[in-house]
Amino acid sequence: MAVKIRLRRMGKKKNPFYRIVVADSRSPRDGRCIAEIGTYDPNTDPSTYKLDEEAAKKWIADGAQPTEVVNKIFKNAGII
Repeated sequence: MAVKIRLRRMGKKKNPFYRIVVADSRSPRDGRCIAEIGTYDPNTDPSTYKLDEEAAKKWIADGAQPTEVVNKIFKNAGII
């Protein structure tokens, strides 16, 4: 099973915020997830995010692959 760390879209139309989730790569974007490890809000200036750093490091160590946007968030947070 290929596991990805990616964003799940939440919020209203034209006012999105995202949850950072660990999910099977075959599941749909807003479908079932294995774990939620944080949030990301691009509507604020600057964009804000909250992460459970220990959980993120654990999932990366177990082989989960972050997407491009999540990888940038992790670099800003100092996880990668």
